[in-house]
Amino acid sequence: MPWDLKPDRPIYTQLIEQIELMIISGIYPAGGKLPSVRDMAAEAAVNPNTMQRALSALESSGLLYSQRTSGRFVTKDAEKIAEVKQNFASDVIREFIDKMDRLGYTRTQVSSLLNDFLKEEGQNGKCR
Repeated sequence: MPWDLKPDRPIYTQLIEQIELMIISGIYPAGGKLPSVRDMAAEAAVNPNTMQRALSALESSGLLYSQRTSGRFVTKDAEKIAEVKQNFASDVIREFIDKMDRLGYTRTQVSSLLNDFLKEEGQNGKCR
C-alpha cells in the first residue's frame, strides 16, 4: 500500500491514520513486526523523527508495543484492532453523510441511494 500523504494536513496525523489503516487491512497483521523507523520513514519519504513520533503515539494508544531489542509489533489484541476499524468506519460514514447533506439529500434519500447502489453492485458480502 503506497503512502498517500497530502499537503493540506499535518504529516504526523496522516502517518498515524495510514499505519492504522495498514493494521486494520492486514498489511501489518496482529502480532506482526513492523519495519524499522528508518525503513518506514524512507518508504513514506518523511523525516525519521516524524515517523518515530507517529509510532510512539500508536504505542501510547495500545495499537503497537515495543520489545527492547526486537523492535515494534502490532498488538495481538483483536478487540483493540476492531475498535480502530470501527472508528475508521464511523469517520468514513460521517464524512459521507456530511457530503450528502451538502448535496441536499435527506437521510431517507441517502438510505435509498445506498440500497440501490448496493443492489446494482451485486452485494456479495464484501465491498470492492
